[in-house]
Amino acid sequence: MSWDDLPQIDLYSDGGAEPNPGKGGFGVILSYKGRIKEFSVGYELTTNNRMELMAVIFGLEKIKTKAKVTVYSDSKYVVDGIKQGWAVGWERDHWIKKKGNLVLNKDLWQRLLDVIDKHDVVFNWVKGHDGHIENERCDQLASNGINSEHKIKDEGYLEYLENIEYYQEQKIEKEGDACRKCETLVVKKSPKKRKLKPGQNYYYEYYLFCPNCKTMYMVEDAKRTIDQQGNSLFE
Repeated sequence: MSWDDLPQIDLYSDGGAEPNPGKGGFGVILSYKGRIKEFSVGYELTTNNRMELMAVIFGLEKIKTKAKVTVYSDSKYVVDGIKQGWAVGWERDHWIKKKGNLVLNKDLWQRLLDVIDKHDVVFNWVKGHDGHIENERCDQLASNGINSEHKIKDEGYLEYLENIEYYQEQKIEKEGDACRKCETLVVKKSPKKRKLKPGQNYYYEYYLFCPNCKTMYMVEDAKRTIDQQGNSLFE
């Protein structure tokens, strides 16, 4: 089947948690040639962002043949995560951010990237609670999930709670600390040139560097404040 012959499907989604974190739910609408399918799922304990992600994942995973899918979501977290390339970058960096902490909801971001690869997907952001018919319906479906009697467990969120310290920032503070990405011992390096942005009143005298994966860590102990004449105010 050629690209032009792929079925064209619209996917509308919404999700939420009450409170956040709390009991959650999402709603999904799939539309193909005037045919509509609706889905509503509830979770015992989760977050808003996880439900927004899960809604899109669930909808895409329901499509069993390669398709051109247009996703409509009111979550900038989800839409920008894909359109701005953040998720692809996180995957490339093994789901570790620059400061060394793990990417939140990495289980769902990975799952989303995997299912996107099976289709031709375009993401569109829509303003929530603004009269968008399908978005309003998805919001109702999400509420139905939140208030349903038969909610399921969000195993990924429960795993996060059990290992929360690994998702929180673990600072690299001194030479000899283990790199958060590859566990190689970091070394101290001095920048070749001091580059300041307009209005910037500080610089870093040195940084910590991983000789293996080339990750740089800017540490507070190396930060130096300067006056308007460029003189350091503190040792």
